[in-house]
Formats: sequence, structure tokens, C-alpha cells
Amino acid sequence: MLDYSTLWCGLRGHITYAPDELALAERLQAASPAGVSWRCLRCGSYVPGEPHGRGPADLAPTPPRGRALRQLIVLRLLAVLRLIEGSAELAIGLTLFGLQSQVPNVVQALKNELPLLVPAAESIGWNIENSWISRTLDDIAGISPGSYGLIGLGIAALGTIKLAEAVGLWLAKRWGEYLSVIATSVFIPVEIRELILGITPFKVTIFVINVAAVVWLIWAKHLFGVRGGKAAAEAETQEASLIAVEKAAVVTPGPQV
Repeated sequence: MLDYSTLWCGLRGHITYAPDELALAERLQAASPAGVSWRCLRCGSYVPGEPHGRGPADLAPTPPRGRALRQLIVLRLLAVLRLIEGSAELAIGLTLFGLQSQVPNVVQALKNELPLLVPAAESIGWNIENSWISRTLDDIAGISPGSYGLIGLGIAALGTIKLAEAVGLWLAKRWGEYLSVIATSVFIPVEIRELILGITPFKVTIFVINVAAVVWLIWAKHLFGVRGGKAAAEAETQEASLIAVEKAAVVTPGPQV
């Protein structure tokens, strides 16, 4: 089984810390031919050399490890997806707002070029001529020119929200997790409507990814009070902390023989 903590340390480096508490410090160090080695707070390996930090145990860093690290990797994958979506929507929205007088010509040009994409779309099972793109172009063509600016601002706002999601998810902030669940859930009915109009592998994939992301975030991150809520999420983080584990071992004596 892949050890994500060891892999992460291989990519980012180890994190060692010498707590001021003598008993705890003794549990985190070991003698080696290279001198005193300190235990990495993420992967648990003993690393020779001076620790990266010193001070009270309560101020020690708590790098994600084990399940918490796996969750962080998933969050960052979602963040990358939201970054791509948000950047594209922000660019489209600002372009639509800035070039609103040229929109009718651009829409007509896109409609003329759409048939060229049919072979590539069909290779992934996507009927682009009957897709949301084609319907969107038809809808835009029927909008009064004066409304293009407002629509552009709306799309740009949506892109900005997704960029905020990306930041929050990448940094593993709780507000980012809530924002992602709410923003993604709002558009699930739209995706269901698209599936009703026509099922394709592309639309099914996007739908499954978004639904899975919402369910996973709520369940794994204890959102909306699920499985104990925020307190349970913080408790899991403490359980995963090597410092917390070793501190508990120092406070709680072993069984008497």
C-alpha cells in the first residue's frame, strides 16, 4: 500500500521538532551513527541532524499525515479542477462584458465553426450539435445586445466564486469546503436537466465527479454537523498528530507488570 506520508516527505522534505518538554523530546529522538536523529512529524522516520524547530509542544507544527494527508490530496485535486473552471469562466465573462458589441458576430462565427468539432466530440461520445454548447449559442443569439454585459458579469462572478473555492480547497480551509459544497450543489439540478435532454459519457462523468465531490466533502470533512461536525473533524486532526500521540503516551503510563 502506498504510504502517502513518506511520498509527501520525499517531495517536500521532512519536518522535525524538538519540544521543550524533556520526556516528550526523548520519545522523538534517537541516537544514530550520524548523531542524534529526530522523528519526522509527518512520516515518522528518524532524520539525522538538528531539528527544524524547537519550543513548547503546543506550538509544534501539525503536518497532515495518514488519512488527513490523503484528504488534503483530494482537496487539492478538486482545487485544481475549480481553478481551471474558474479561470475559463472568468475569462469568458470578462470577454463577453468587454466585447459585448461584437458578441453577435462572434456567436455566429462560433456556430459556423461548430461542425468542425463534430468528429472529435463524437470520439468521446459527445453529440456537440445537440449539446449545451450549441443550445447556449442559440440562446445567446436570441438575447438583446444590451444584456450581454450583464450576462458577462454574471459568468465572471461565477468564475470568481470558483477561484475562491480553489483557494479555500488548496489551503484546506473549512470555509472553502462549505463554499465548494454549496456552489457545486446549486448547479447539480442543471446537470440533471442536461442528462434528461441527452445522456453522454462526458456529461455523466462531470455529473458523477460533482456529486461525488459534494458527498465526500460533507462526509469526510464533517460539514453541516455530519458525524459530529467541526469538533469531530478537529479531533481527527489531533489523533493524526504525532506530537499529540506521543504526548498522550507520556501522560498515560503503560500497564504495570
